[in-house]
Amino acid sequence: MIATLNETLAYARDRQRAVGSFNTPNLECVCAVIGAAEELNVPVILLHAQVHEPVAPLEVIGPVMVLAAKRAKVPVCVHLDHCETLSYLRRALEIGFTGIMYDGSALSYEDNVTNTIEAVRLSRGYGAGVEAELGQLAHREGGEDTGGPVYTDPDLAARFASATGIDCLAPSFGTAHGIYKSAPVLNLELVKRVGELVGLPLVMHGGSGVSREDYRTAIRNGIRKVNYYTYMAREGVRAAKRLLDSGEVTFYHDVAMAAQEAMRVDALQALRLFNGMG
Repeated sequence: MIATLNETLAYARDRQRAVGSFNTPNLECVCAVIGAAEELNVPVILLHAQVHEPVAPLEVIGPVMVLAAKRAKVPVCVHLDHCETLSYLRRALEIGFTGIMYDGSALSYEDNVTNTIEAVRLSRGYGAGVEAELGQLAHREGGEDTGGPVYTDPDLAARFASATGIDCLAPSFGTAHGIYKSAPVLNLELVKRVGELVGLPLVMHGGSGVSREDYRTAIRNGIRKVNYYTYMAREGVRAAKRLLDSGEVTFYHDVAMAAQEAMRVDALQALRLFNGMG
């Protein structure tokens, strides 16, 4: 069943959990994530990042995500991730996305506020919730280096949330997109302080590769949505490579299904952790 961003966040908030949020740039990812969520009977969020437009055009993958969400046995939010233009945001809303993450983190604070206010106005007309980002991760969603993290200022975050009317905030506290070259050092007290001042659900971007204990602490400190993709996708690659190396494959769909099953298992493990299931 399709759900809004705020409905999935409310589920996580009421149970002191985090809802898993997964990039799904192809059908195999969509099926893997929904399959894992249905096995555990927990809500989940499907993400489409604007940077994945060359991989999966929004007008192609978007309707697939919406239909899959409607047919799922659990609540599924269809969420636009790291949207940097308001025109792209409108396209997603028209397709039926139920959550929007407007990313103005590379802009000046003033321009970020102005654009985020407009993103909220547009999204409200479609009943979609809005996430925004303040601060900047060490790497952008596409993997390019930003020169190191720009940590979120808690007082500025409170002003930003009040000025824009967003539903949740992604603070920068030491995570990064992509594969970590060394274990990340996270400022989890910063998460707690931002949560206290902002009073909104918080979002962890760059969730792959974080330790189990850091996940638990982050969730205790107010993280209610965790974005996760890189390590799940890596498991898909590894499964496909094992099958190809075995020499026992003729059809491409066999490779795709092997990758899908490996991603489902990885998503299942992540969802167990985010939902406090051990």
